[in-house]
Amino acid sequence: MPDTKPILLLPERVWTAGEVHARWAVLVAGNRIAAAGPADRLDAPPDAERIELPGQTLLPGLMDLHSHLFLHSYNRTSWDDQVLKESEAYRTLRAVTHARDTLQAGFTTLRDLGTEGAGYADVAIKRAIDESLIEGPRLYVAGRAIVATGSYGPAARNYRPDCCLPQGAEEASGVDEIVRAVRHQASHGADWIKVYADYRTGPNGETRPTFSEDELRALVATAHDTGRPVSAHAASDEGMRRSAVAGVDTIEHGYGGSDATFALMAKKGVAFLPTLTAPEAIGEYFFGYVAGKTEPTAQMRLAEQGFRTALKHGVMIGCGSDVGVFAHGTNQRELAWMVRLGLTPAQALLAATSVDAKILGKQDLGEIREGFLADAIAVKGDPVQDIAAVKNVTFVMKNGRIHRRP
Repeated sequence: MPDTKPILLLPERVWTAGEVHARWAVLVAGNRIAAAGPADRLDAPPDAERIELPGQTLLPGLMDLHSHLFLHSYNRTSWDDQVLKESEAYRTLRAVTHARDTLQAGFTTLRDLGTEGAGYADVAIKRAIDESLIEGPRLYVAGRAIVATGSYGPAARNYRPDCCLPQGAEEASGVDEIVRAVRHQASHGADWIKVYADYRTGPNGETRPTFSEDELRALVATAHDTGRPVSAHAASDEGMRRSAVAGVDTIEHGYGGSDATFALMAKKGVAFLPTLTAPEAIGEYFFGYVAGKTEPTAQMRLAEQGFRTALKHGVMIGCGSDVGVFAHGTNQRELAWMVRLGLTPAQALLAATSVDAKILGKQDLGEIREGFLADAIAVKGDPVQDIAAVKNVTFVMKNGRIHRRP
């Protein structure tokens, strides 16, 4: 629930998701921004709580539209071991702490793209957050996600052939099964339908398309009929192309995308979540990558190429990091990568605020503006000048409720 008394926020500057304003104030009433403007001209009720934020920048709460609350860093526990050896109850308890750490780091909205073998526990976490039983970001969830039969993990080829392995997502083959799977996910509370349009299924582990165009078209049509947008995991050019042709709403990863495919995405309005931090983390864990000391791995270079190609073609780029591969609460690493690869700090901040809000279809989120939902954070310094400032979060408000004070 939002705080009951009005709250007057008094930072050194306000970044509205558009412009920086010095000596502005922001008045919050209930769960909405009641006013924002010059501090000396903003009328606040006499009972408003005043919160001074000297030397700090107030900005909209950050968003990460590719997260996995039910995973934790792969250098501590492999993906297979998390899915096979950790109970759903244990993983849910971990997810509660991940949600808290994320919110405390200034990320007030997440899209969680699959529980990776933890059933529909994301729906329960979302409800617990909405009912203020636990602290966490505003969640949009995808349930179990949908994969082609035999294409996901734990991979059967790595285990005894007589093993019955739980899978990290719901399997389907053919149009009828795919339509059924979409409806199954929707009926269990998914806000988004997540599909794996490709995966590492080649003879030597190469990434290959896993669904035909007809199958993907049926998935998208069914999801849209239910009022749910579609997110496609696609790292190969063909997986991306098929997804864009089928009409998905977002494409995740996109490391192998060609000029033609990114141009198609731009033409069709398909948003791109580049997940640049995931290959960096994998490089650190397993390939000896050390920032500033060793050369980027081949996967990191491929991710950079995809990102720069998307930029060249004017694709809508949001902030989505694949957090869970790396530690929750360090989502800001994705913004640093986007700046490193060509965005200005302001553009990276837009990706994590108003652009992500547009991807979610939320017209009252992602900006400091009168009437918008009161999601706001404060950081030391000016992130528009130096994106590293987003690591120094001092204040967090979500939906009008204060979750971190200076």
